[in-house]
Amino acid sequence: MSTHRTTLKIIVNVLLAFLYLYLFLLGIELFGTSLKGFGSGFAEVLIKTTTNPVIGLFIGLFVTTIIQSSSVTTSLTVGFVAAGTITVPNAIPIIMGANIGTTITNIIASFGHFTVEREFNRAFSAAIVHDIFNLLAVAILLPLEISFHFIERASGFLTDFLLGKGGVTFESPLDIILEPVSDKIIAITGGHYKLSAVIAFILVILAISLFVKTLRKASAGKFETLIDQYLFRNAFTAGILGLGLTAFVQSSSVVTSVIVPLVGAGIVSIEQIYPYTLGANLGTTLTTILAALVTGHVNAIRVALCHSLFNTFGIMIWYPLRRIPISLAKKVGYLPGKKRFLAFLYIMLIFIVIPGIVILIFRG
Repeated sequence: MSTHRTTLKIIVNVLLAFLYLYLFLLGIELFGTSLKGFGSGFAEVLIKTTTNPVIGLFIGLFVTTIIQSSSVTTSLTVGFVAAGTITVPNAIPIIMGANIGTTITNIIASFGHFTVEREFNRAFSAAIVHDIFNLLAVAILLPLEISFHFIERASGFLTDFLLGKGGVTFESPLDIILEPVSDKIIAITGGHYKLSAVIAFILVILAISLFVKTLRKASAGKFETLIDQYLFRNAFTAGILGLGLTAFVQSSSVVTSVIVPLVGAGIVSIEQIYPYTLGANLGTTLTTILAALVTGHVNAIRVALCHSLFNTFGIMIWYPLRRIPISLAKKVGYLPGKKRFLAFLYIMLIFIVIPGIVILIFRG
């Protein structure tokens, strides 16, 4: 009898874990949709009117923070380049900024461990290692690109091979199961995007916290073994996992934010998820390339390839030197664990205040 009860308990916990995971993903989808609702028009105006590489970087960051989707930012940028509204050189810094802006979702996921200092230290560090990688990549590659245009030239070389190859369209399976529910919630709120964004934020925090707790109960230690010995056993498998999942669900934010609570819970380490994050960063560029191939427009393809090349060069530099971004993430992540308000200060400064001030100054 006890065996049947134990089995039933495990099944119930597994089903609950899937439910909480779905609610977490729904929260992310709802949050992004809500932000797009009141930020898309503003985003288009910002992207279309930049010619300065520095302001382009911060516009890419700011816009992606507002609409919560680097894919939307890069797609808008590709569209404007194809239409001749902005040039390829002007588009490259925007795409670099979009890479940074998309990482705010990870930080939101880390708030599921907000009440436990040690867990929040680990989760916040895991969340911002994505930020730090992109910031360090931009710090090296943007000045080099401004000076030598090597990404732009490399994209032109590769475009010659890809033109005329055609593309394929692929709908993310997550969109199929999440979008209808997300749209329904927004309809229930009467289209008040700020309210739906608040609901999404609360949903993400609660769902991811319950997901990790329930999953650990259901697995009885086996989940940790699966993660440690198989999925994250070495950098190659972790990187391929991140790349493959992102190419499949078409959202690096989802793929990287799901792993953050596992670091907070102590199931995996920041060292293990670093290559996974880099793989996700590269995987998100595949969707843009496929979409650009469909258009058949030379400059659209070049911009999509610039996105991929930026991430590739960034990995080539900062994976061998991975101790630097990992160490920085741990040191910065330690502080919000001690003083929680610093987590909110970090978000405000990196994603809103600094980009906003730079945009205002340069545009002024």
